[in-house]
This record gives sequence, structure tokens and C-alpha cells, in this order.
Amino acid sequence: MRAVPYLEGSAKKYALAAVDAEKRGDYEAAIVNLNKAIEYLTEIVRNYPDYPLAHIYRRLIAQYRRKVKDLEKKARMIPASGDEVYVDTQEKDGGGDEAPEFVLKEKPSVTFDDIAGLEEAKKAIREAIVFPVKRPDLFPLGWPRGILLYGPPGTGKTMLASAVANEIDGEFLYVDAANIMSKWLGEGEKNVKKLFNYARNKAKEGKPVVIFIDEVDALLGVHGSEVGGEVRVRNQFLKEMDGIQDKGSRLHVYVIAATNKPWKLDEPFIRRFQKRIYVPLPSRETRRRMLEMYTRKLRLASDVDLDRLAEMLEGYTGSDIADIVREAYMVTVRELFEKGKVDGEPRPITMSDFQEILRRRRPSVDHRLLKTYEEWTERFAAV
Repeated sequence: MRAVPYLEGSAKKYALAAVDAEKRGDYEAAIVNLNKAIEYLTEIVRNYPDYPLAHIYRRLIAQYRRKVKDLEKKARMIPASGDEVYVDTQEKDGGGDEAPEFVLKEKPSVTFDDIAGLEEAKKAIREAIVFPVKRPDLFPLGWPRGILLYGPPGTGKTMLASAVANEIDGEFLYVDAANIMSKWLGEGEKNVKKLFNYARNKAKEGKPVVIFIDEVDALLGVHGSEVGGEVRVRNQFLKEMDGIQDKGSRLHVYVIAATNKPWKLDEPFIRRFQKRIYVPLPSRETRRRMLEMYTRKLRLASDVDLDRLAEMLEGYTGSDIADIVREAYMVTVRELFEKGKVDGEPRPITMSDFQEILRRRRPSVDHRLLKTYEEWTERFAAV
């Protein structure tokens, strides 16, 4: 049984490889990598239809498929000189009445109640977004518009951002780096401008808007070699962030960015995120609550001790824990099929099932990496 975190990580890896290939003008390689990303996302929605982010991935698959068609057109239209083509960004964005095609605009079903632990992060998000939306009159000095969630992969950053839209009954815009960046100079910054124009127009209509940028380091990080278009995209993003954070603006437009590599972000961008929240590995108490949530619909044998199991799971991410429960349950399902009892019910999951899974599955986050997060937190955290 393939794990959701593995599938998500693989999809992101190939999507980012597609972005890099497109930057080089290698559209064939970009198409191959993006199709691989589609395959991994399709595995998630096919095998885990009830996963809280499955509906986002369905929409992302559709966006990636449109991107593949766009790349196929570009592959047939490469300028003979090999020069990059400039796309004018001035006054051609339209009125911003429609969501840009590269944005996923479906409100997630996940809420804060669906997320175990992370109380400090939830508290900071409520103070920065939920309270100002409900009582803007209590914030004469304004409120934070930029929130950076950072930490190891699989700790719940994307789910936290998704839950915010439900807390404020707002619009949730999911932005993926593969859909906003482009080799064609001018198009990337035009995409950023269109995104913020749309968000501002919706906010003026009274609808709070959350722009969520996943893997923000791929979009706003500093890299060894860059084309001019990437610099202009970052500059346009800085301009838009400054615009929504103007003290005279009372619009409810928020940017939540998530990254596993905060140290790759340039300091001017770090400063634009007034709230910088570390999303750590789950505590023992949180691991216990996760086990309760994930096993709620499963049959457990009387020897299963969730307190002891929570202790054994120290160092594992939330995604790791969810996957371990799935694998333990799959042991009982596999036995059912091997015995030919297709119409029967799987036996209860035992403590030994969990112990066997843990013997062959190590935490996905290296403990040495945690030290890097702690050092970055000491320098830049702002909760």
C-alpha cells in the first residue's frame, strides 16, 4: 500500500522538475515530469478518496493536464533564435472578476477540529485572521496579512491553511509553483498580478480571501542560477504583498505560505510574513489524539494500548502516523483475502500488528534536520 506522504512528495518533486525543465526551454522534459506528477496525484485520489485534500488534488490534476497542453503548444512554437519572448503585463489582466486559470478555487472541507494538536499555530492564525475578519473594528492599527508556516514535511501545514477558509467562511485560492512560473518572460509576474487583482476584487465584495502558496521556496527562494523572469516574479510578489499590507487597507486578503525549507527564502520575503510559525513534529499528547482519530472507524484488539503506542511513535510525523495505521489495518485486510473470505470482516488490529510495522518503518524526518529548523526558528520565528 503506497503511502500518501510518499505520493504527495513524489508529485511535488516531479512538478518542480517540470518547472526547472520549462525554465531551460526543455518542454519535452517538462511534459514528461508533469505527467509523472499527474500519475502520483491520481494514485492519491483513486486510493484515498476520503483524504481531506483529495478534492484539491483532483482540481490540481485538471490544472496540470491543461499545463501539459500549454507546454505541448510551446514545444511547437520555440523561437528559432532561442530568445525568450516577453509578454506585456500592463493593463491586460482584465478586471480580475474571474479566478486565474492557474488557481484552484475550491473551498476545502477540513476544519481546525480535524487537526490534532498544533494549538499554538491555531491560536496565532485565529489572532491574525479569524479575529480581524469577525471584528475589524477592534484592530485600528491593522492586522497581519502574511503568515509563513514552516517545518518538516507531513506535519499538517497544508491542512492548517485549508482549515482557515472554513473558520472565516472565505474563499481559498491554492497556488502551485508549476502553474505560476514560466520560461516566457513577463508571464510569471502577470500571473501574480492577476492573482492579487482577483483576491482584492473578491475582498471588496465582502468575501475574505486566503491565498495559499505551497512549497513557497520554489517560487520565492533564491537559487544559484536564475533567469530574469524569476527575479521579476519575486519583485512583483513583493509589490503585491506590500499592497495588501498597506496600513490604510482594510481588505481581508491574506497570504499563507508553507515551506519545508525556510532557509531558502530571501530575507525581504521573510519580512513580508509578519507571522512565522513553526509547525513541529507532534507531541506525545497529539500523537495519542491522532491515533484516536485514525482508529475511530477501525476494530482494535483489547491488547492495543494507545498510550504506549503514542510513546513508540516519537519522532514520527502526522503523515507517518496516519500511514502506519493504514498499513496495520491492511495487514488484517490482506489476511482476509489470502484466506479467501472475501465476504467476511477483517479481524481486529492487534498491538503486534503495529509493532511489526514499526520494526520496518522508520520516521521520515532525520533528527539532524530538526536541529536546522530549531536554529532557523531562533533567528526568524514570529508567532
